[in-house]
Amino acid sequence: MTAMTLPRLTPTEAKRLAEAGARLIDIRGRDEFARSRVPGAVNRPIDELGPLEDDAPVVFLCRSGMRTAGNAARLADCCTGKAYILEGGIDAWKAAGLPVEEDNGQPLELMRQVQIAAGSLVLAGVALGFGASPLFFGLAAFVGAGLIVAGATGWCGMARLLAAMPWNRQAA
Repeated sequence: MTAMTLPRLTPTEAKRLAEAGARLIDIRGRDEFARSRVPGAVNRPIDELGPLEDDAPVVFLCRSGMRTAGNAARLADCCTGKAYILEGGIDAWKAAGLPVEEDNGQPLELMRQVQIAAGSLVLAGVALGFGASPLFFGLAAFVGAGLIVAGATGWCGMARLLAAMPWNRQAA
């Protein structure tokens, strides 16, 4: 099966297929899955996903459908049977009024924590740079440089720091 032929299903079609025995495989990270998931879905993060053992049909899903669509060729290569993508991901599943298990006691996804922290530091650096001392513009520049390094190398120091925080040990 190739990425060009990996069919997309609506949430209602995916639910019907799952009720008939298809497996729902959520390719998001463990932290995202711990916070919100489709009932019955199994978490197999995309970076850990390998060949699936049986020929049962599989419906792959993520939050918005972008990760599954962007990795369609890799997902298709994992399957010996039929494979599908949930169009619109869990967001579409929720919008269709289908059940979602949520655990708001779990920490926010690590990437969202990085976005909040980086945005807050840049905003604080700019505000303090205008209001207190131009030296604070260096804080915004430092965070911006860190984001560039993270994007270029895949290594994010802020993510590593946040992952070690006590509130993130719950999802691990």
